[in-house]
Amino acid sequence: MPERLVRPEYLPATGISRCELVLLHGWAGGRDCWRSLLPALRPWANVTLIDWRPPAVEDGLQALAAEILAATPARAAYVGWSLGGQLATALATIAPDRVAGLVTIASNPCFTARPGWPGLPPATLGSFADELAGNPLRTLRRFAGLQARGASRERALLRELLRGGGDWSAGALATGLQWLADVDTRPGLQRLACPQLHLLAGTDALVPAQVATSLAALLAEIPDAAVRILDADSHALPLAAPLLLADALQSFLAPAAAVPPSSTATPVAKGDIAASFSRAAERYDSVAALQRDVGQRLLARIAELKQSAILLDLGCGTGYIQAQLQARFPHSRYLGMDIAEGMLAYARARHPGTGSWLAGDAEALPLACESVGLVYSSLAFQWCYRPDLLFAELARVLEPGGSCFFSTLGPATLQELRQSWAAADSSQHVNGFLPAEDLGAAAAAVRGVRLQLHSERIVLRYGRVGELLGELKTLGAHNMNRGRSGGLTGRRRLAAMMQAYEDWREPAGLPATYEVLYGHLEKT
Repeated sequence: MPERLVRPEYLPATGISRCELVLLHGWAGGRDCWRSLLPALRPWANVTLIDWRPPAVEDGLQALAAEILAATPARAAYVGWSLGGQLATALATIAPDRVAGLVTIASNPCFTARPGWPGLPPATLGSFADELAGNPLRTLRRFAGLQARGASRERALLRELLRGGGDWSAGALATGLQWLADVDTRPGLQRLACPQLHLLAGTDALVPAQVATSLAALLAEIPDAAVRILDADSHALPLAAPLLLADALQSFLAPAAAVPPSSTATPVAKGDIAASFSRAAERYDSVAALQRDVGQRLLARIAELKQSAILLDLGCGTGYIQAQLQARFPHSRYLGMDIAEGMLAYARARHPGTGSWLAGDAEALPLACESVGLVYSSLAFQWCYRPDLLFAELARVLEPGGSCFFSTLGPATLQELRQSWAAADSSQHVNGFLPAEDLGAAAAAVRGVRLQLHSERIVLRYGRVGELLGELKTLGAHNMNRGRSGGLTGRRRLAAMMQAYEDWREPAGLPATYEVLYGHLEKT
């Protein structure tokens, strides 16, 4: 059976749809490279992700273009990374009435260096082709290394590239390399009537810096063409700089979209969350009594379900619940996912040879559509401040009839601490969490899912306020809000907070309330 050239995935906007976006990956890649951009794109755009492969025939580019156009909206903006940028340009040239705008990312209209045009030496591409014939795996590793070169987190980025590569056949890989060597889309760019934007990295081992100057000169007479150099340090822009890319796309394609910039859209930055819990990994379990208790209560709420091929532990942390989930569902493949790389490293070391461990954001899951039968998530969703994206992603990856059982924290959590701080100063010292009403409204707006919510209050007690503060810090769950005061909290304010907290004291100690919400999201 011939390899399928195009596999589309359509993701409707979670907010007011203002345009259609089609995203095209590069050589040897797959559509998962765009997952990190989705939370910032979907509030204002319907997104179509295309897994594409070049056919190994003479008229391959034309055949591929026809298949892509048959799988995409009648009119859309096309965004292409690397070789995908050349493909997007070819589509705009072949079907100008179908392309509302063109964006290329870390792409060269002519990847091979030619007289007067910067690019890769022909010998470099030739060596790739020779190596591919004898050792495809080594070629892919070498190519991933070039894409990640120069990045501040080069090793982690290299792992992401190798993990997220597409399932290309040897023939498709060879054809794609030939396209990189032969295709020249410069004449097409000069004929385009649609707006075009070309985004390049400040440092890129595959696209020389001089391309920006040459491209700007090539398009100097085109009124709706722009070239921008982003403050990024590698070829792998969709993985290395998703927020920069998302902001650039919104500014170019939907400047009037009433969506806050992606870098400031939530009260707590995802990078801060990941870094905080990564630092806490080694000591987390030593103080996680509440987290274990809630995890057990959630597990008890899961009714008897049919066995699913994939069981996703979303926000797995140290992997504490892995053994119990695997025992409950012995015929399912366990997949632990967390946003914190430090947690995953600890989980892999603690549970060698049991399941798989994958970095991922619940609001932009690096998983295929309808690939998971059961999702278990305990005390992770409180760090997702875009429940519209969260539930849309869960609806996308769940199989028909699949379920997500989760626990999260509500806004009454740590109410005593919050009110005690309010008596001391006006700064925000306690993380805020979404109410059940917001979760219910977000799920109601997603087609094909049904959400049931229940809540309970759990009260812990401490001898001193310092014990609670120390526990939160050890857990990595201390104050991470953007609105927190800068610098160290003054001694007088801290003393005032502690004195105010004493007003809550009971015979059993100082109470700390946790509002726990339990949810069952079912895909109908």
